[in-house]
Amino acid sequence: MEKITSFTVNHLNLFPGIYVSRQDAKNGLVITTFDLRVTAPNREPVMDMPAIHTIEHLGATFLRNSARKEDIIYFGPMGCRTGFYLVMFGELSSEDVYALIDSMCDFVIDFEGEVPGAKAEECGNYSEQNLNMAKYYINKYKIELATSKRFVYPKSTL
Repeated sequence: MEKITSFTVNHLNLFPGIYVSRQDAKNGLVITTFDLRVTAPNREPVMDMPAIHTIEHLGATFLRNSARKEDIIYFGPMGCRTGFYLVMFGELSSEDVYALIDSMCDFVIDFEGEVPGAKAEECGNYSEQNLNMAKYYINKYKIELATSKRFVYPKSTL
């Protein structure tokens, strides 16, 4: 069986950043999947689930209300708990979405109040939220992005 592309990236060389994971085209339509890597895989502890859940709720709310809302297809966590996937319409680069991601980070960091969608009738696991840890992870990620501008996967592949 063919190995999927994301498993060919050497995660031992991967650090927080915004990476183009893949671009898919069909019938003239291009969709770009971004790897928003928040923690360094296999070197830093993974994010805890309540914080991930809160980032998912806040990130999705922000993105689907942003000026680019028509371009957003999906925002959600990676199973390995080291980041998130952002799927958007268009043949886009990491640089194209940096300002959007930076603004999403500000939204999470500055957010106060009840997390959107965190009610029993709105979410299947509404009570598992941690706004303080979500802010911690996203603040760390925002600083890392601003200082490193990692937009291209490391050259070393498997």
